[in-house]
Amino acid sequence: MWTMPKPNYRKALSSDGEIVVNIGGVRITLLEDLLNRYPNSRLAELLNCSTQNYEAISLLCDDFDPVRREFYFDRDPDAFKCIIGVYYFDEIHIKRGLCPICFIQEMEFWKIDQNVLDECCKSSLSDKERELSDIADKVKVILEDLEVERCVTRSQRCQRFVWKLMEKPDSSSLARVIAITSFIAILVSAVVMCIGTIPELQVVDAEGKLVEHPDLEAIETACMLWFTAEYLLRLASSPNKLHFALSIMNIIDFMAIMPFYVVLSLTYLGTTSMMELVNVQQAIQALRIMRIARIFKLARHSSGLQTLTYALKRSLKELGLLLMYMGVGIFVFSALAYTMEQSHPETLFKSIPQSFWWAIITMTTVGYGDIYPKTTLGKCNAAVSFLCGVIAIALPIHPIINNFVIFYNKQKVLETAAKHEVELMELKSGREARRKSRH
Repeated sequence: MWTMPKPNYRKALSSDGEIVVNIGGVRITLLEDLLNRYPNSRLAELLNCSTQNYEAISLLCDDFDPVRREFYFDRDPDAFKCIIGVYYFDEIHIKRGLCPICFIQEMEFWKIDQNVLDECCKSSLSDKERELSDIADKVKVILEDLEVERCVTRSQRCQRFVWKLMEKPDSSSLARVIAITSFIAILVSAVVMCIGTIPELQVVDAEGKLVEHPDLEAIETACMLWFTAEYLLRLASSPNKLHFALSIMNIIDFMAIMPFYVVLSLTYLGTTSMMELVNVQQAIQALRIMRIARIFKLARHSSGLQTLTYALKRSLKELGLLLMYMGVGIFVFSALAYTMEQSHPETLFKSIPQSFWWAIITMTTVGYGDIYPKTTLGKCNAAVSFLCGVIAIALPIHPIINNFVIFYNKQKVLETAAKHEVELMELKSGREARRKSRH
């Protein structure tokens, strides 16, 4: 750093209205008229306050050399080369290789508004901010796993332990066993629900009606007791009860458990006078199918399923185009098929809405064969329709796969970055602890 006398700051400007700045060892000369295009920027303020006292100058720059008549800034010269573009072109492009977040900090230092960033750079900045947010979320999850030992009271430690046990299968061997047991219970419950509908395995009750076998009911009851205990333990150990209750997956869990107790209550109370118990059981049986959706609860711990969900979410535009193409094709080909098949006496195309079903199974190459054309023109129309269907379905496949690969690789990078961030935090905390112990 240069010695800081109290010079005449007016001499920092040359006779041609120029200001000399030194950015990290790179000497740059800028015109006064150019800097005044953005009067609120740091350089313009430095230019206009050259007649003020030393304190004002020291707040705007790191040092000043009266001999060489230049202001010194301990900043990144590569970033500044992009910053000065706003004075010439009224917009800024972030140079390749610069961190967008660090560049925004440079813009804040030079007092340049972010609105001057070009749209391409804004999108890059948004992606980087999203990545940092994802890393922060992953770091938060890792830190939550480490907070069990830091809890003050025994009840807090017990609550955190149960929460990790029920929600984080990778935290311990016991948690993994519980997750596998829950998964098996879901499969067994679904299989029992399906097998219970086979007439040969049903028994006749006192009223002469076919009901589920008692052994299957016992297995179903055991599974539901497991689901109930699991849900109550997760609810009791949840750090945020309201957020837990309003979560979509937890609502599905609740809806999968409640029908069992509703059926049990109605059967015990015998409310056949108010409503038909058979109809109630049929409606509740349909709701019980929702417990199959509990399998997706484990998707929170599977990066593959998360990546697939994100790929489909990012591909909504392509999927929307696919549905639009298919919708137009279904309408056109079904109308043509109905018109061409009217000349045949045994036509299967009774109306255009009925022809929609034929167009759907034809364009998707399913072809059940329940409805098919019998005329020559109708068969030609069918051939064109399934060729168009194959082309329309194949078009969005590449963007979806590309989104899947990009996000999968990004997730791996984010997980590694989050672990490194936690290691750095632990290293810093260890250094601070050693410093305090020395003092």
